[in-house]
Amino acid sequence: VVGKPFSIISFFSHRWVFGWIGCRWYGWAGFFFGCGSLITMTAVSLDRYLKICHLSYGTWLKRHHAFICLALIWAYATFWATLPFAGVGSYAPEPFGTSCTLDWWLAQASVAGQAFVLSILFFCLLFPTAVIVFSYVKIILKVKSSTKEVAHYDTRIQNSNVLEMKLTKVAMLICAGFLIAWIPYAVVSVWSAFGQPDSVPIQFSVVPTLLAKSAAMYNPIIYQVIDCKFACCRSAGLKTQQKSSLRKSRMYTLSAHRDSAAMNETQLEV
Repeated sequence: VVGKPFSIISFFSHRWVFGWIGCRWYGWAGFFFGCGSLITMTAVSLDRYLKICHLSYGTWLKRHHAFICLALIWAYATFWATLPFAGVGSYAPEPFGTSCTLDWWLAQASVAGQAFVLSILFFCLLFPTAVIVFSYVKIILKVKSSTKEVAHYDTRIQNSNVLEMKLTKVAMLICAGFLIAWIPYAVVSVWSAFGQPDSVPIQFSVVPTLLAKSAAMYNPIIYQVIDCKFACCRSAGLKTQQKSSLRKSRMYTLSAHRDSAAMNETQLEV
């Protein structure tokens, strides 16, 4: 909503048509929401890790902790996205001229520019990605080691474990889709920042940019597919429950009629 209309109009115009202020806004919005999404997924992976690998910490986490975490996540994204407005780094048009992004080419100009680009790459891509990979690797190892142990517990614990794993699989799919979309863009950006000037062909730089923008459509698809599966399971379970409850209600009705008939016969005999 805040970014796509700018780029679509510019694509049809074959140039950026919203001026310098529009360019800075578009670059800020793209970086802000991209960074916020990745850090949110990092927090989700940590939540899954604590819930499955450290039960004592997992049960300690409550709803208000999630709201605090969200506030910190978007404050973190706001800090890094707004930093170029304070003179540290900048936003600039893409090489193909129809959208804007962080000025990765600052690394070619000065040591300060290199420090800015490296800081962005570490704190907004490499470190969150490392936390995500660590969390899910530990979860997979934990699940493999505890599968046999869970089989000896009662049904409620087994159902809880299955639900936790389903949530973890959804989170893994979302993180994988996001990283697959953004890592090619990050590689091309680093290549532009530290490679030879104009070493990235303009035609080649368009593809990673469009792939990164496609990350916005993966989450709805994943949620929809998973939600449909859950809906089918819920509807099947609901029908079974309705049938069993209907049978029980009929039994109760018949028994009630029988009891009342027996009482009437007793009263008549008296």
